[in-house]
Amino acid sequence: MSAPSITRQQGLAWFGQHAAALDAGTGYADDLLTELGRQGLLRIGVPEEYGGSGGSLAHAIEAIAEVAEHSLTAAFVFWGQRTFIQYLLDTPNAALRTRWLPQLLSGELAGATGLSNAMKYLSGIESLQIKATPQGEGWRLEGHLPWVTNLRRSGFIVAAAVEHADGSASIVAIPHDLPGFTRSDDLDLVALRGSNTAALNVSSVDITAEHIIHEDARNFCPRVRPSFLGLQLGMSIGLARVSLRVAEEQARGAHGAVLPSVHELRAELEKLAAELYAGLGEGRYTGDASSLFRIRIRLAEIVQDALSTELDATGGRAYLRGRGDDFVRRWHEAAFIPVVTPSLSQLRGELARHHGGTAT
Repeated sequence: MSAPSITRQQGLAWFGQHAAALDAGTGYADDLLTELGRQGLLRIGVPEEYGGSGGSLAHAIEAIAEVAEHSLTAAFVFWGQRTFIQYLLDTPNAALRTRWLPQLLSGELAGATGLSNAMKYLSGIESLQIKATPQGEGWRLEGHLPWVTNLRRSGFIVAAAVEHADGSASIVAIPHDLPGFTRSDDLDLVALRGSNTAALNVSSVDITAEHIIHEDARNFCPRVRPSFLGLQLGMSIGLARVSLRVAEEQARGAHGAVLPSVHELRAELEKLAAELYAGLGEGRYTGDASSLFRIRIRLAEIVQDALSTELDATGGRAYLRGRGDDFVRRWHEAAFIPVVTPSLSQLRGELARHHGGTAT
């Protein structure tokens, strides 16, 4: 992937300037999505016929990685929005795509990927948390989603999996203004507090066929899992890159001993990124999810190793206010990488089930 242009770099600087506020939740949360839209970042990897700027999914992942180098909160929101956009690119419901995609691409409307529950359901980890019963010409929904990101109060739409009485499941899009659909206050996160992350309560919410992303969740989820997870990995790639770059810059004198580790980690990081992009381009991970899981696990480990290396290179300065603030923010951000769905423990458990009890 080529480096971002100077113009792109100037735009990305906005996320760095406001990274501390976005992480602490003290401002700019509602401006974040608008800025992603204004810079055209949400259109990357979207076919021009749908209002995008073209390119591949790999280009979209790289864009998320570029943003993650400046702010993981911004990259987290970017991932959620871009993943919802991908659902609309993959839906057979053309009317749904036509109605909502323009507002999502511009950043006018927030798109929330509430399919973490569905991905766990697909792996047999938990049951679906929203039930659907027939109601008139559509369905009535009841349930709860405890953790959803990118729920901007000015307007959002959420993708969710719903279970029917016969045990089948569908993927639906629920706009924020449907009666009975309510958002909690923001969750009290340790970091990434400007990500508009909250819980959703679904109480007698009525939907019709116009809200259906896909009628068969068991068919849809495996098809979109590579993009769901691939786009998410942009966060790990970007955070590891910036940490290794700072480590290299800080390695002076006695701290120069960390340079071999920096170079080794960077080489492995870029090798894994290239492997990810090749596999996505070939459609390999639809039938070979285990390989994608292993990349996710190793990238998360590299993030932790990169932050430890940055700390080694920076030394005690990392604990001085005003000198190590960016490092402390990245340290908090990195703690989120292992637990974002699918978490490392979930992936290792699934790999173990696939390989006779040993996750290798």
